[in-house]
Amino acid sequence: MGLRILLVDDHEVVRVGLRTLIERQPGMEVVGEAGTVHEAVNKARQLVPDVVVLDIRLVGENGLEACRQIKAQQPKTRIIILTSFPDDEGLFDAIACGAEGYVLKQVGSDDLIRALERVGRGESLLDPALTERVFAKIREVRRRERAHAFADLNIQEMQILAHIAEGKTNREIGDIMHLSEKTVRNYVSQILDKLDLTSRAQAAAYAARHQIENYLP
Repeated sequence: MGLRILLVDDHEVVRVGLRTLIERQPGMEVVGEAGTVHEAVNKARQLVPDVVVLDIRLVGENGLEACRQIKAQQPKTRIIILTSFPDDEGLFDAIACGAEGYVLKQVGSDDLIRALERVGRGESLLDPALTERVFAKIREVRRRERAHAFADLNIQEMQILAHIAEGKTNREIGDIMHLSEKTVRNYVSQILDKLDLTSRAQAAAYAARHQIENYLP
């Protein structure tokens, strides 16, 4: 059985062009078209396509609403978002609502067919022009998470936590930082309280997970 595809775009000329391109390919069939969110959701339910090619911007509507509804009703139907306007918010919203692909309309015909083939096989894909933006965004989110992880600690507490992560005892930390063992013990209690942890082992794991060494002066 060939790949059954539903086209969703509010411009008929775009749908005609896509249909012409797709139906030239052996093993691919356009089973329906839609121009609104309501039509897209209804036709996806009626036709049960393998793949929906969905414009992210429909007249007066957000195509991602169709994506969310289709995915909620038919999780196995795979969705490629097709857009002329790449933007970070739309990209991450598409990923969040369950789309398996995000492709720019400027993509070449051969690349679009390959995208359909890959998504039809169960793969996920991202337009190469957007890949670096995704990785940059992920890196930035991760950096902020790590910085936030230690936001409640002062420099002294950060240094003590780093030594805990190295497996040092309170006495060893005191010798290194010229503090009494009791003072270090008090600091450790404060650190655990601020981080909502219950043991040194948890504190050590927390510090390692969030790479505390990157935030020490």
